[in-house]
Amino acid sequence: QVQLVESGGGSVQAGGSLRLSCADSGGTFSSNAMGWFRQAPGKEREFVAGISWSGRSTDYADSVKGRFTISRDNAKKTVYLQMNSLKPEDTAVYYCAAVNRIGVPRGPEYDYWGQGTQVTVSS
Repeated sequence: QVQLVESGGGSVQAGGSLRLSCADSGGTFSSNAMGWFRQAPGKEREFVAGISWSGRSTDYADSVKGRFTISRDNAKKTVYLQMNSLKPEDTAVYYCAAVNRIGVPRGPEYDYWGQGTQVTVSS
């Protein structure tokens, strides 16, 4: 059973950086595509970044392209989201998700979700 736990959220000023981590305490991590999503107050959850099971393919939302980097360490069963040049509009709860699927899905097909970690960016 996949169990995802996010960490690394916090408060930062605009222009700053944070690194989110998501560890899988169970399941077959290396077989799963992994994604990061976020949900701001009053808004729907949106795709941020995704990475294939091998790490060779990645995908990003246009709003974070060039500022965020997703990576994974299958030996540590952990996926990361490095967030640079943060903006107030990046403020949201960030969730990681997993799905046993080839490629980098962007949508609701993810089967497993973490509890989320808050990221707050002040201007």
